[in-house]
Amino acid sequence: MRKDVLRVFKSADVSMRRVSEAKKLALGIVQSLAKADFLAYFAGGCVRDLIMRNTPKDYDIATTAKPEDIERIFPRCVPVGKQFGVMIVIQDDRQFEVATFRREGPYLDGRHPEGVSFTTPEEDANRRDFTVNGLFYDPLKRKTIDYVGGRDDIRRKLIRTIGKPQERFQEDRLRLLRAIRFAANLGFAIEARTWAAIQELGGEIHLVSQERVRDELVKMFTRPNAGRGLELLSECGLLKEILPEIENMKGVKQPPEFHPEGDVFIHTKMLMDRLENPSLALAFGALFHDVGKPDTFSDEGKRIHFYNHPKVGAEMTRNIMTRLRFSNREITEVVSCVENHMKFANVREMRLGKLKQFVARDNFPTELELHRIDCLASHGQLDLFEFLKGKVKVFKEEELKPRRFLTGDDLIALGIKPGPVMKEILEEAYTLQLEGKMESHAQALDWARNRFLK
Repeated sequence: MRKDVLRVFKSADVSMRRVSEAKKLALGIVQSLAKADFLAYFAGGCVRDLIMRNTPKDYDIATTAKPEDIERIFPRCVPVGKQFGVMIVIQDDRQFEVATFRREGPYLDGRHPEGVSFTTPEEDANRRDFTVNGLFYDPLKRKTIDYVGGRDDIRRKLIRTIGKPQERFQEDRLRLLRAIRFAANLGFAIEARTWAAIQELGGEIHLVSQERVRDELVKMFTRPNAGRGLELLSECGLLKEILPEIENMKGVKQPPEFHPEGDVFIHTKMLMDRLENPSLALAFGALFHDVGKPDTFSDEGKRIHFYNHPKVGAEMTRNIMTRLRFSNREITEVVSCVENHMKFANVREMRLGKLKQFVARDNFPTELELHRIDCLASHGQLDLFEFLKGKVKVFKEEELKPRRFLTGDDLIALGIKPGPVMKEILEEAYTLQLEGKMESHAQALDWARNRFLK
């Protein structure tokens, strides 16, 4: 059997073992609480996932045990939200949220309740956001506990708030985005009253911090059905509130010979549809790759143009991601995707040394995948993708990032002053080195002397 296939099987086997271990550890926590005479259930999203026969990402536990009881039973725990009855229990270096069944006071700040009091499982279920997240599961009795109609809504593939939608959303406006995320990622519809409330209250999303908005968008676009998430955000009015630059893509025409699929928004949505477990950089590279097109649109009669849209889009992307409080590393990776996505059209004409430098960049694999889905979401031609795959295979045998023969210090010693000319000399020398036309430091110095000091 091929080694790469074996690696896939081994990776899948390790992943399944980790999932199984997590469930066993969560069960162990429930058993420990039960031995101490406390009621304990699996709670929330993991129960929904188990019912849907999906693999839970995390196992949360709800219990009648109070925070001080949890601390006594489990030596390794972190009081992340002790005042709200929420503790993190650490088992085998894995973290499990263990929370006391609670009722909540009013949400005066639109995010946190003014206070909590400990209560019954039924009251706890009724203070949660959506019915599909309001379920409990008793792993000891192997029984689902449903006080809110969550099982029926899972069966009907429906996102519905627990109680009045306006009240649930005004408690925490982030739930407006969470409703869209769950509907998209799970492939569910949104119940009519819940949808109407999202449309009514969409403008209040600005009461939520940019960091929390960012985190929801990351989950939405790096998980299944990202294109549907983008579509729902636009249809309910949230997209124009949080990402107006993306909403502005609607109605921006493209040359039909290259983009038979339609306008810039449709094209971007189709890219998002093709994402499969993407990295953050790929997901947001796909989202923002054409964000500069509305501002660079020109129709000269014979053909539509978007002159310089990668550069304009890269700057817009930097501003948007800074606004949303992404890390510098994340911004750099996504901006690179946007800035370079049109360079793939010229790879056949690149000098060998330039092509090697292009391929050797750390972000190249992400950009290559973006190029692939960009093509599939437009003209469908993958000849340049296949060309680059072939080059990558050939280049594997070479050192694509060798130490430079010629440095800035060498040029200064020759009497060449720092500046644009020095940069051009260094880039040309390195290109020649990668092409095998320059084989030593001495040869590089001779080349520089003969070329620029005569």
